[in-house]
Amino acid sequence: MSGAVTQNRAGRPALAEPLWVKALVMLAALGFLGFFILLPLAGVFTEALRRGLSTYWEALVEPDAFAAIKLTLLVAIIAVPANMVFGIAAAWAITKHKFPGKSLLLTLIDLPFSVSPVISGLVYVLLFGAHGLVGPWLRDHGIQIVFAVPGLVLATMFVTFPFVARELIPLMQAQGSDEEEAAITLGASGWQTFRRVTLPNIRWGLLYGVLLCNARAMGEFGAVSVVSGHIRGETNTMPLHVEILYNEYNFVAAFAVASMLAILALVTLLAKSLLEWRHGAELAATTRRH
Repeated sequence: MSGAVTQNRAGRPALAEPLWVKALVMLAALGFLGFFILLPLAGVFTEALRRGLSTYWEALVEPDAFAAIKLTLLVAIIAVPANMVFGIAAAWAITKHKFPGKSLLLTLIDLPFSVSPVISGLVYVLLFGAHGLVGPWLRDHGIQIVFAVPGLVLATMFVTFPFVARELIPLMQAQGSDEEEAAITLGASGWQTFRRVTLPNIRWGLLYGVLLCNARAMGEFGAVSVVSGHIRGETNTMPLHVEILYNEYNFVAAFAVASMLAILALVTLLAKSLLEWRHGAELAATTRRH
């Protein structure tokens, strides 16, 4: 697709496509979003509220559903801060230091993007299950990881740990190390340099990565499904509880819990959009300045 070449304000050539081409592309994009995202989302809320607000509320406060909601939030509360610490440490090591195995570390950070979550769950079963590598020792000492909350947290951490690191690494690479080196030259300690120089420069990228990590943690299904054991009221997170209700043909309750996941996703999306709107220019200026 080609168009007339014009000059933009910066003096560089810009394509001036016909109005009908722009309208067609916009309609195609909006149609795709409406059909594959907005329509299914509207269907979730329609089915959830099909029998009224009272039935919807009862499905959410039902003991097993309420336990699934609390467990989902608990897993996210543990996994997201842990991955935030890992992401900062990994980004700091990769962008500020040279060491053997740096490329390997970068590859390992991307591993969850290429490995099926189900496989990661199976790995934890092979390690910590009753017949796993360290399972018998854990059982003898009264420690249970698989089919318990620790297993859910570990599986969630595995599938979500790249998000914070992958947001920070390109940002910190663009910023360079000049300001940290200047602070150390002026007598600042390593902690003071991180707290007063590095952290302020990466705070918006860090928050952006945390939001993405949290969204994935609350919606994770494959890995936690393998290690959970599907114990109702104990190890079922919200996605797992939705599957159970749907398989039992309890569609209203299933869509009610699913709507809670959708609401949490929408809140995350709203926070992400507000972050980009209010601080996007500042983040871009920080990157350009370095």
